[in-house]
Amino acid sequence: MMNTDVLIIGSGIAALQLANKLRQDLNVIILTKSNIKNGNSYMAQGGIAAALGINDHPSKHYMDTIEAGRFHNDSEAVLALTSEAPSLIKDLKQAGCLFDLDSEGSIALGREGAHSENRIVHGGGDSTGKTVIDFMLSKKNDNVRIIENVYVIELLVNEADGRCRGVKGKDSYGKIHRFFSPHVVLATGGCGQLYEYTSNAGTVTGDGIALAYRAGAEIADMEFIQFHPTLLYKDGKTLGLISEAVRGEGGRLITEDGKPVMKGLHPQGDLAPRHVVSQAIYHFLNKGKTVFLDISPINNFKSRFPTITEICEQNGVDLTLGKIPVSPGSHFLMGGIKTDLWGRTSIPGLYAIGEAACTGIHGANRLASNSLLEGLFFGKKLSELFNEQPPCETANDLHIPEFEGRRPTKECLPSIGEIKRRMMKNAGIIKTKEGLSAQLAWLKGFGAEEWIKANLDDLSHDEATRAFMLITAYLITDSALRRTESRGGHFRQDYPFEKHEWLGKKIIQCRYSKKDGKNEQIKTAIAT
Repeated sequence: MMNTDVLIIGSGIAALQLANKLRQDLNVIILTKSNIKNGNSYMAQGGIAAALGINDHPSKHYMDTIEAGRFHNDSEAVLALTSEAPSLIKDLKQAGCLFDLDSEGSIALGREGAHSENRIVHGGGDSTGKTVIDFMLSKKNDNVRIIENVYVIELLVNEADGRCRGVKGKDSYGKIHRFFSPHVVLATGGCGQLYEYTSNAGTVTGDGIALAYRAGAEIADMEFIQFHPTLLYKDGKTLGLISEAVRGEGGRLITEDGKPVMKGLHPQGDLAPRHVVSQAIYHFLNKGKTVFLDISPINNFKSRFPTITEICEQNGVDLTLGKIPVSPGSHFLMGGIKTDLWGRTSIPGLYAIGEAACTGIHGANRLASNSLLEGLFFGKKLSELFNEQPPCETANDLHIPEFEGRRPTKECLPSIGEIKRRMMKNAGIIKTKEGLSAQLAWLKGFGAEEWIKANLDDLSHDEATRAFMLITAYLITDSALRRTESRGGHFRQDYPFEKHEWLGKKIIQCRYSKKDGKNEQIKTAIAT
């Protein structure tokens, strides 16, 4: 049993930003179910978006984010993010984080899909996540303790006041530990491993979202799953991410006979929003064609993209031929645990930041390189909230109600592979009512609804993972079935068109027009 002022579950960029920005008189524990570097943030090849260019402005970044999100975004949250992005990058650089520089010694700025300007900051070429995480770990304060290989299986919510007071976790030997804190933060990432083809680390299985839902927290927008267009694809398997920065440097998508994949489909061509490019590639793959990323226009590819070069060479792809076989794969969850602009959830004492949270930033489809930025932004925001409060006493003599629902037989849990295959087939890039209904029935048949209220104490790590995957898959499938439109990352073949109104929210549509040779921002509000 341990007590701490702030308890963080997860060890990615959002978690480390929060921990490093907290006052040093606050004791912090970071719990991670694997090792500290085994996650999406550390693997991230792409960069961090920030309007640093001489012709750029946060309002342009804002409008690109809204457009990519198909006007489903929370405009206030987007404006706050894009406005602070430049200072977040400058603060990291001044603290010593080594970003890539141009010939004049300024931060080099690249271009990625759906961005109207060069504004992508990289570190180590295509290893930005590793660069930033290694830097943050080197700056870790003595008040922060990292505990690896503890799998959190339950949030402890006090029955008397409804506050989250801690968590229950299992170590690698199966022993249960309880951690108590007045501030419990879920920074567990998304759920990419629910799909057969994914760019995500093996640890990213939707645990935090399932934990929050089991505790009664509000969950939102789970139908919006982004599929990255370009994963290395060989022998029927996806083998690693091919960053969008490759297309930003001139790479082009072609079929095996040299036909341009994106010709005539979108004004931004190969740098169209990710859902557009993913659906286009998927169309060709379904017709039995192979899709390649033509890298022949890129000079010095191996030095510019060392991580991608290593992935390709390890998997027997000859880069001298100038082509990389690709396929879309699950990449990012736009939905998750519903929070406000400070990371607060619907349960007092419980917070969520990073990909596990649904902040409204990304809308229906995340703009490239806004994910690491979101982690930096909300990690800092939540630290400001905690830093303004006096330390709270933690109590462990609480009445935590036990889960008493009927539990399905754990021996009957489906395999992880079967969950992934069925989610890819029925709740993947292109969805139908028939496929989603079949998937929902299959999930219910394995007790997805019963696992929400079941006691998990005697499950192994593998069994708990499968139970959490069932719950999260259920949330995705049910949400996708309910949204009878196509928007962003959610494409319904039976409802292929967007509705530009949704649940009475005000939608801000922005665009630029030329007036007297200058860009003028125009906003149009559509209210239902």
